[in-house]
Amino acid sequence: MLRDSGGAQSLRSSVVLGLHLYSSQHLCWGPTCLIPRPLAPVPESRRPAAACPSSDSCPGGPGLPCSASSCDLPVLLPQGRSTVIARVKSLCSLVIQRVRDVTGIASVQRSHISHSFFCQVAKAVLTSQLKPHQDKPNFIIKTPKGTRDLSPQQMVVREKILDLVVSCFKRHGAKGLDTPAFELKEVLTEKYGEDSGLIYDLEDQGGELLSLRYDLTVPFARYLAMNKVKRMKRYHVGKVWRRESPTMVQGRYREFCQCDFDIAGQFDPMIPDAECLKIMCEILSGLQLGDFLIKVNDRRIMDGMFAVCGVPESKFRAVGSSIDKLDKMSWKDVRHEMVAKKGLAPEVADQIGDYVQCHGGVTLVEQMFQDPRLSQNKQALEGLEDLKLLFEYLTLFGISEKISFDLSLARGLDYYTGVIYEAILLQSPAQAGEEPLSVGSVAAGGRYDGLVGMFDPKGHSVPCVGLSIGVERIFSIVEQRMKTLGESVRTTETQVFVATPQKNFLQERLKLIAELWDAGIKAEMLYKNNPKLLTQLHYCENMGIPLVVIIGEQELKEGVIKLRSVASREEVAIKRENLVAEIQKRLSKS
Repeated sequence: MLRDSGGAQSLRSSVVLGLHLYSSQHLCWGPTCLIPRPLAPVPESRRPAAACPSSDSCPGGPGLPCSASSCDLPVLLPQGRSTVIARVKSLCSLVIQRVRDVTGIASVQRSHISHSFFCQVAKAVLTSQLKPHQDKPNFIIKTPKGTRDLSPQQMVVREKILDLVVSCFKRHGAKGLDTPAFELKEVLTEKYGEDSGLIYDLEDQGGELLSLRYDLTVPFARYLAMNKVKRMKRYHVGKVWRRESPTMVQGRYREFCQCDFDIAGQFDPMIPDAECLKIMCEILSGLQLGDFLIKVNDRRIMDGMFAVCGVPESKFRAVGSSIDKLDKMSWKDVRHEMVAKKGLAPEVADQIGDYVQCHGGVTLVEQMFQDPRLSQNKQALEGLEDLKLLFEYLTLFGISEKISFDLSLARGLDYYTGVIYEAILLQSPAQAGEEPLSVGSVAAGGRYDGLVGMFDPKGHSVPCVGLSIGVERIFSIVEQRMKTLGESVRTTETQVFVATPQKNFLQERLKLIAELWDAGIKAEMLYKNNPKLLTQLHYCENMGIPLVVIIGEQELKEGVIKLRSVASREEVAIKRENLVAEIQKRLSKS
């Protein structure tokens, strides 16, 4: 312990007990000795040939007792005699400094500290130095399967896509909404059909069974029911999670972002539905992804088709799930799945095949009215009537040529009850030398009139229709196109850089940049006292910063600031009081 000092107890309490002894790192030393030499004089008869220097030269001080079982210096030093002695001296200095810091007694010397207490502090010091090396990770550092990091360059592209999507939602009068990333498990179960197995379940937390949200639609329906909201037009941008096999090159991930737009409330038929399709067209056209087509069908038509073909009602959803794979599988494979795995009779599957290969515009809707079997089904007729009305509105919106009535469209989610739709790119916007990229659907949605009622205690329903934009798939297309064309993006929005050609001008630069920030101008500077002017100008060119303001001794005397265009390298002197106005004027023209 520290002699003649009340601060010893404070230091002792700071020492972590039970740490590994230094000798566990160097097994050829004694089991408890921290210093590779006797701290007390050793009789000549016991001193080995390779003994330490005399005790008088020991950094620990002479004549101190040692309780170690073996304090003799090993014949073979692990890293050389001089290296070990140097480390011992460094250790002694660290221990003494630690005592001084904790006790606040600057005059503490090695001779003031008992040897046993010195050893305890030394153990803590040594262990703190060795621990970072002992705890090196032995695992591969990577992102989890189906996820990825986004670099600053990727974030710029992603934010531009999201800005375009959200601005369209707002243009149509939507309000923003957010919900938790996880929900009660019972909220999400039995809403997604066969895809329910893709939900990420969480471990029991405080007595609640939770799951990560699978989409943004079910949480929205829960929100409406919980808050008794009967009418709402909302948008929601957020991450969702699905435990499926990722295909990252095609924009399929286990964690991905969705952008949803939904209209909730009782309205006249097909008006909100038509607006949702109009929004999809506006977004896909604005993103300039190439030519696209929106497939449209109705769940009532599909169920009516199944009924007239002889599909048992209990198998409607299972068969619909198989039909939904026609964009990824051939009809032959889908038929095999329905017969072999879903237990459908072969002749029933063949009748379905006659229907699902039909697609067209409003003309096909008229033909289905004349179909001898389908026209006899009440559900199918209701769906056809709504589709006929929908095409009238789409024609008025000027987008009917982008819409195709497609009887193969099924949409696997269980909660859809009426019109369903899905947007696909007819071809990837491939340039010369670019590999075509197939990403499947880039937007989808439909009507779900019964979902809110599933959460309401009294079963009160709120009719809803909405759409979801596949941001990750769109991003994959845009990213590949930029890579092929060699396009680069700015990762910052800095408009002005504050520079100086001279030393000792940090204070003036700080005052100047604060003035620009206060005026709402995006500005930055190098975090160095005396940066070289050439380094500052090169930084502006590399980062794409358009303007540089330069302040030096001459400018300070004359009350002006040099304003430099990075592109043309032209410089003009501007009066200090007119600088902000001149910068804003130039930025408004760019």
